[in-house]
Amino acid sequence: MCVLLVHTAWAAGTVFDLAGRIHPEERASVTLFGDTSPFTASTLSESDGRFRFQKLRTGTYTISVFMPDRGEARRTIEISPSAADSHGRVSLDISFKESDFVLADAVRRRHSVSAVQLAIPSKAQRDYQEAHKALAHHDADAATRRLIEAVALAPQFAEAWNELGTMAYQTQQYARAEERFREALKQDPQAFEPLVNLGGVLVTVHRAEEAWQYNAMAVAMRPNDALAHAQLGMNYFQLGDLDLSAKNLERARAIDPAHFSHPQLLLAEIYARRGERVTAADVLEEFLRYHPDWPQAARMRENIAGLRK
Repeated sequence: MCVLLVHTAWAAGTVFDLAGRIHPEERASVTLFGDTSPFTASTLSESDGRFRFQKLRTGTYTISVFMPDRGEARRTIEISPSAADSHGRVSLDISFKESDFVLADAVRRRHSVSAVQLAIPSKAQRDYQEAHKALAHHDADAATRRLIEAVALAPQFAEAWNELGTMAYQTQQYARAEERFREALKQDPQAFEPLVNLGGVLVTVHRAEEAWQYNAMAVAMRPNDALAHAQLGMNYFQLGDLDLSAKNLERARAIDPAHFSHPQLLLAEIYARRGERVTAADVLEEFLRYHPDWPQAARMRENIAGLRK
């Protein structure tokens, strides 16, 4: 009942402000990525770790925090009516452990300049930056045009290819997404993002055997990455190995319980198949704690009650 009341209190199209604080408390580069629709915005935190984003639409986002001495850490956050106060502000404290940060690859991408990177023309770099500005205003068409111009000038621009692939995936253009992720990986074989993204799109289109090598490699490259484990768990589920599927989904859930891949949903199905009904109910209840505005929340609560009988 409370969830329904909260939903009716907000008009359609309402936007929210995010007031956050990072722990450990220090200056950091903070980037917000839309998980289900094209969006990117960046800011710098204060010395006490505080940061702010304004006019955010309802949705699930990945927040990326980069600290020069630690590297990059990511966490899923949800902007929704239940998370906001009466003024439309979402307050968030995020605590990271040292093991959450990935140092080597983050520093390589941000601070090392390879011969390939040096060969990217300044015009292509500007196009990439302008694409991000367009995404901050939810203008995916303008961002796509800028990114296509960037890779036309610099076909070796792996980050731009990956960005194009991500946008194609978010708009269900899976064949195009696969093509662009493969191109990004061809241009930068050591890059994690196109690797894990290619594994994801192959799982989405149910090419499980082909997807496995990319998802297994992603987990090997970043053992503490929630997305990599979630996708490998989905991959094993498609391959019929429920034990390895549950192992990886549990790992994803432990790293980032609010993760946009929703590992609890598949985990609950696995536990229900095994006859572990109470465990399945517990997992679904955890899911609703992190996603109280889930559209099927009422039906899920009925399922939870049924599992507990």
